[in-house]
Amino acid sequence: MRWLAIVFSFAALLLTLILWRHFDSASGSLQFQERYHWIPALSIEYHVGIDGLGLLMLLLSSIVVPIAIAASWKIQERVSLYFALVLLLQTCLFGTFTALNFVHWFTFWELSLIPAFFLIKLWGGPRRTSAATQFLVYTMVGSIAMLLAFLAIFLATKKFDFIELAQLAQSGQLMPAVIATLGWHHFIPQHVALMIFAGVFLGFAIKVPLIPFHTWLPSAYSEAPTGTTILLTGAMSKMGLYGFLRILFPIFGAQMQAVLTPLLWLAVATVVLSAYAALAQKDLKRIFAYSSINHLGYCLLGIFAVAKFTGGDMALTPEKYAAMNGVFLQMFNHGLTAATLFWFIAMLEQRSGGLRSLGDFGGLRKVAPVFTGLMGIALFSSLGLPGLNGFIGEFLIFKGSFPLVTWATALSVIGLMVTAIVILGIIQRVFSEPLNEKWLTFPDLTIGEWIVLVPAIGLMFLLGIYPQLILAFVNNTVIQMVQQLTF
Repeated sequence: MRWLAIVFSFAALLLTLILWRHFDSASGSLQFQERYHWIPALSIEYHVGIDGLGLLMLLLSSIVVPIAIAASWKIQERVSLYFALVLLLQTCLFGTFTALNFVHWFTFWELSLIPAFFLIKLWGGPRRTSAATQFLVYTMVGSIAMLLAFLAIFLATKKFDFIELAQLAQSGQLMPAVIATLGWHHFIPQHVALMIFAGVFLGFAIKVPLIPFHTWLPSAYSEAPTGTTILLTGAMSKMGLYGFLRILFPIFGAQMQAVLTPLLWLAVATVVLSAYAALAQKDLKRIFAYSSINHLGYCLLGIFAVAKFTGGDMALTPEKYAAMNGVFLQMFNHGLTAATLFWFIAMLEQRSGGLRSLGDFGGLRKVAPVFTGLMGIALFSSLGLPGLNGFIGEFLIFKGSFPLVTWATALSVIGLMVTAIVILGIIQRVFSEPLNEKWLTFPDLTIGEWIVLVPAIGLMFLLGIYPQLILAFVNNTVIQMVQQLTF
């Protein structure tokens, strides 16, 4: 079953690359669309399509899944079930990143919880039951809030299609229709709109997650088998960001602008507090769990900065384009780098009998120089070192956000500095201290590990040197997305 899972995952990667090859980057609009009536009486359709954002997320998922399978290679119990759940989760990811009708999309969004829950529950660590339950309950609460919000919208518009709902919202007809249909005339219209917005926002904020909706994540990441953690951080966390960009941004742009200051404070808190939380951890998986929250916080900073109403000042439009391009790059680069770092943790666990605390290691550079060098590259990518993929996304977010929301961008730099301390601390404790004698026979990389790592590390260098490889495909999508908001 392991080899069958590898074959299917590489088949998905090959098909995604074929889509990439035939994608018209000069057009930022949706392509490869298929639209068929499913349940016409309820306006439920099979409607799929991709633009630059959808294609980028498909590519990321196609890269992350083989890494997750490689990290899970030594799973011994219920092997067939494990890899079947991994492939089911990949299917749900693909559905989430391509569906354009709410019911169709929500089906995949919710279905993804099933394989993720059982992957944690059946193969996780000692506290796996609590972690899996917490993950499920948190996500279900967000999903229910989002479902209620969209049911209110459907009752008013008889539409579930994201494109049509965005057009209604941008013409100013959506929220008046909701108020009229539900008979909520005694409420202030802006309050009704914010209630609907809050329901959808909560679903995505939990999935990313955004502080203070993050408390499920450290236990889920640390208790899940490392291959599953790779899927959670490398791909599933992007479902929340994708929802912000595909749904919240075009349909609820006015509401985002109305509560922009609180949203920015949440983004800053996510960036800064998660960095300090990572600094306080000893378990490598928990360190990278909080580091993931930190890096995704930069994406939210960029999204909220772009949502700022600038009163028709077109001079700031290029800054919005820069910030949004940075968000797209950061989403992809974080997925690649985080998946690779958790793969290194899997290798540490396999070599040490499950150990992964900072204090468990020391001096590994003396016995495993290649392992040290390649993990060091991934760590510096996470830090945002120029020349590696982690740099350009963060740079564009800061470049674009600073003129738009100066105070929030300046405060977020604190998170960047603390992250540097965290990364350098890992390098010092794991690789540079005196050699722990019990690791005298610590093996360096095997051929199989080379096969996984060389493409991942190579892609980090390639995107660090030539980010246009991605920017060329997403820029026109970025332009259209930004222009959907009122300047």
